[in-house]
Amino acid sequence: MHDSDHDTWAVGDVRLDSRFLLGTAKYPSPRVLADAIAASGTQIVTVGLKRQLAAGGDNSFVEIIRAAMRTQGARLLPNTAGCTTAREAIQLAHMARELYGTAWVKLEVIGDDYTLQPDPQELVEAARQLTRDGFTVFPYCTEDLVTARRLLDAGCPLLMPWGAPIGSGQGLVNRFALRLLRERLPDVVLIIDAGLGAPSHAAQALEMGFDAVLLNSAVSQSPDPVRMAGAFRLAIEAGRAAYRAGVMARQDFAVATTPVTGNPFLIGNAP
Repeated sequence: MHDSDHDTWAVGDVRLDSRFLLGTAKYPSPRVLADAIAASGTQIVTVGLKRQLAAGGDNSFVEIIRAAMRTQGARLLPNTAGCTTAREAIQLAHMARELYGTAWVKLEVIGDDYTLQPDPQELVEAARQLTRDGFTVFPYCTEDLVTARRLLDAGCPLLMPWGAPIGSGQGLVNRFALRLLRERLPDVVLIIDAGLGAPSHAAQALEMGFDAVLLNSAVSQSPDPVRMAGAFRLAIEAGRAAYRAGVMARQDFAVATTPVTGNPFLIGNAP
């Protein structure tokens, strides 16, 4: 995913420096959104097509993204948020490609209204068809390993498992399953998507070896979204640096940092 001199990662043939993907919903103003994008250093910005259509074709968001593209090399990632069937998601993805001129799509097919958990069967079906149609599919999924493998078999170049339910701010709820997913799919780009509430959660994800994180509410709903975007950026950079350096293994018992038991030592001046 990276070389020794410059720690980048890739989606297909697109190389990226930032490991921070940022959502664009519910910011207090377009100006705050623009400043948060700049503070985050993100190179992938997501937008829900249904939300944009509901806004009546307002182009202010598109102008903000274009400015970010010029200044920090950002790319737009439309998503199919709000879809509950493969057919609906496929139709929306095609609309997004026409509207925004990108074949990238974040695929969301929700199966439960309460948890906003993805529907694995509809998700895989939509991913398979969109891949055939020439899309680069970023599938929002759970940490289930079997579903993950089916999405990869369907042609997805990466996976976006949730850390916790969307907007919950709970962080990495099922660390065992997430760690297993990372270990079993060592060569796959894995992006933690949803449920992160604090910069420390993002740092933990990167320390575990995940390639990037995507979040929205933790920044947009903060009293100071711009400062919070900067805080997440620093946490993500720290987590990645820690992973590359090698995080020490956890122990179930104390290990003295300066062991002296069984070793002779002198007090005062030697004779």
